Amino acid sequence: MILDGHIHILNGTDDRSVFRSKLRSTGIDGGIVMSLPPPSFPQLAERTPASIRLSGVLDWCRGDANLYPFFWIDPLEPTAMRQVTAAVRSGIRGFKVISDRFDPGDPRAMKIFRAIAATGRPILFHSGILWDGKPSSTHTRPLNFEALMDVDGLRFALAHIGWPWCEELIAVYGKLLNAHSLRRDQAAEMFIDLTPGTPPIRREEALTLLFKIGYDVASNVFFGADCRAGDYQGQWVQDWIRRDNRIYRKLGLKAEILQSIYSDNLLRFIRGGATTPRQLPRPDAGSGVPQKRRGAVSR
Repeated sequence: MILDGHIHILNGTDDRSVFRSKLRSTGIDGGIVMSLPPPSFPQLAERTPASIRLSGVLDWCRGDANLYPFFWIDPLEPTAMRQVTAAVRSGIRGFKVISDRFDPGDPRAMKIFRAIAATGRPILFHSGILWDGKPSSTHTRPLNFEALMDVDGLRFALAHIGWPWCEELIAVYGKLLNAHSLRRDQAAEMFIDLTPGTPPIRREEALTLLFKIGYDVASNVFFGADCRAGDYQGQWVQDWIRRDNRIYRKLGLKAEILQSIYSDNLLRFIRGGATTPRQLPRPDAGSGVPQKRRGAVSR
């Protein structure tokens, strides 16, 4: 099974049956479908009320057990809390956020993130450079998402491997994994959405760093394509899958890890549930914690 963890609705009028047909002909069995954007993103779509955006994404996914509707929310909107309640009651499976004009740790946003975490729904964040025609990427750098470790029980994913700050994103993942060992029951859990982002010339470098740095990532990464539901580019998606698979073969990843990347991890991100016992970041793999030698004296 292959699930696409990053599909946008940016045209609310296209034929849903055509979209599903394109998915299947591409070899994709389903995935996350994100609603039209909130009014703060007029460059992407016409301004549409929250209720219409919510019902729209639910309609796109209705009747297909492998399609998971996510509601794109602006946590700074005055009605954001009511939108969370309405979305959860309606059957939304998760939320999408782009922090284009605020840091993720902004107290107004954190209030909404805590409310979402309390419902058991995950959040998919944009991370890395944002091509939106305005200065915004200082808010979406991976380091800014450290603040989310204070949101008890939150599952969240950072998309695009944080391009071009891939190394920074991986370091943040290591820190969150370490924090999980200290607050195991309530700690926030971070996932990495492999959606490009990364241009082909830098893809192997980013995936090699991710899988070879020494952090336990195998249960927390998932595939995504960043296509539009109304015009799903099957050939483009297949090219990325082939490219990634060539890299995975060079890295020696086993079949069970590939299954996790292409389906199992995304399902756990959406549904929740425990993973296998985690290997903490090694002191020699960038955790910043020196390993004390036997018999060494602390100074």
